[in-house]
Formats: sequence, C-alpha cells, structure tokens
Amino acid sequence: MLNLSDGVKKALIIAPTELLPAGARVALRRKYLAQLELSKAHRANFLIIGHPKSGNTWLKAMISRLYQLRYNLPESKLINTDEFARKIPEIPRLAATNGCYSYEGEVGRLLAEGAPDNPLRHKPVVFLARHPIDIAVSWYHQFTKRQSRAKQELINASIDHPIDRRSVELWDFVRHSDIGLEFLIDYENGWARNVRALPQGLLIRYEDLRAEPVETLGRVLAHVGEIFSDEEIREAVDWGSFDNLRKLETSGTFSQGGMKLVNAGDPTTYKVRRGKVGGYREDFPPGQVAELEALLDARSDPALGYGSAAGQG
Repeated sequence: MLNLSDGVKKALIIAPTELLPAGARVALRRKYLAQLELSKAHRANFLIIGHPKSGNTWLKAMISRLYQLRYNLPESKLINTDEFARKIPEIPRLAATNGCYSYEGEVGRLLAEGAPDNPLRHKPVVFLARHPIDIAVSWYHQFTKRQSRAKQELINASIDHPIDRRSVELWDFVRHSDIGLEFLIDYENGWARNVRALPQGLLIRYEDLRAEPVETLGRVLAHVGEIFSDEEIREAVDWGSFDNLRKLETSGTFSQGGMKLVNAGDPTTYKVRRGKVGGYREDFPPGQVAELEALLDARSDPALGYGSAAGQG
C-alpha cells in the first residue's frame, strides 16, 4: 500500500471531484474529507482545536520550530499533521482542526461535552481561545481573501445563508452572517465547555500566548508530553514573533497553504496580518464597537474573560 501523506490524500479527494456538479462535489468531498479528518485525529499524538484566526497557525509554527531546531529541518516546512513524523518517527503527529465547519465537525462531535466515550476523548487536547470580535474581523479577511474555493464552498453548503465573498462587507459579515459574531461567541463558549469535560483538556488564550509566550507555550508542551528546555522554547518564540513570521511569509519562504503568500501587494491577504489584541476597535466606528461589545457581554461565557466585566482593552 502506498504510504501517502495526509496532504496528498486531501489533494486526491479534491482534484478528482472538481468537475462534478456542485451538489455531488460537495457531498463527496464532505464525506471523504471527514473520513480523512477523523483518521488524522485518531493517529495524532495530540489535538489542537481553535477557530480559524485564533492563532492556531502561529502556535503550530512555534511547535514546528522546536523540531526544526532539534532535528535540523528546514524552516520552510511546518507541521500540519504528519509532515515531520513520516520522516522522523520521534516527532509527534498533531491534528489541528476547528472542530466545527463542514467535515471538521466530525471531530468536534466526538469531543463534545456529553459525547459517548471514544479514543479521541483520552488524547491531550488543547483549545486555543481568542476574543470573538478579533476573530470575527480576521475571519472576514480570511474568508474573503485567503480561503480556498473548495473549503469556502463546503462552509457555504452547511449554512442557511451562503456568503458571497466578492460582495460581502465587513459589518454585514461580522454582525449579520451565519458565521459572524453571534456564532463565534457560541463557538468559543461551546469549546470552553467541551475542553473542561475532557480528561486531558487544556484551554489557553491567544491573548495569554501574546502576553507570556514562553510560559504559555511551555504549558502547552507540558500538557502534550513534549519536553524542551527553556532556551529551546525561547528560541521558538523568537522565531515565531510577528515581525519574523511576517518577513518569512512575504519573502515566500513557506510553501504550504496555511502560510503561503497569496498576494504580496495586499497586506489584508497575509496570514500574518495584524496579530493585535483588541484591534477590532480600529475597524468600526464607536457606535458599532459598542453594539458588538454589548452582544459579547450578553452571550460570552464569563470564564473566558472576554466581556467588559473582565476589563478587556
């Protein structure tokens, strides 16, 4: 049997279905990508859960750097699932997923609070939370300018009101779309509950990873059972700094989709776009900021610390 990488397996699902009618294309892709997603999760040593634009790629980049340094691997390659482990078995496999959209929801169902016992529930799971309004703004730029057509089609097929990325405006996406702020708040609340119910669940926040990157990355590594020195962790954090990752992205260092340069002339298409805590306040007038923050106060789980009572800002 051919020993194919997970990336190749995904391509072999996407490419042959390209010319099918939309309904058949979506159905087949969802079915077989869900099977692949579950296979990746079951083979992984640990799982990272987070909504797109929560800092998942940044966290994976820093983890990747640790193994690049230890095993003299090129900095252009990042771990998504089995990229390193297939060459060096000592490097763990990780599965990173949003656990929600389309086929990725299959993993989410198995890890949900109250789900029947299954092997995934006994793996180390890290949930990376982020301020939902910051996610919403970055998610708009990702969905409209970076998202692959295949994945966007799958997401649109799973929501009541599909989004035309060519015409949707930021406010309508954030405030009124099916995957806007209300959905994002519920997503964060739900995964906070899910991870608390897991025997090896850990919740970390993007904001804490920004404020104390060495300490927070160290907590993640300890949780998943990987041992690195403080010096190694500091080196990985330095390499994963916003300025350095932006430089590497814009120079075309990364060949993989997650960090691959899309349009050098449009900074809003960069994966490393802004990385600012509370940056949403620069994107809306005061009245709209107040409306978004009121919605957050009304719906967000206080334990996450993102409402006004938590002193955000």
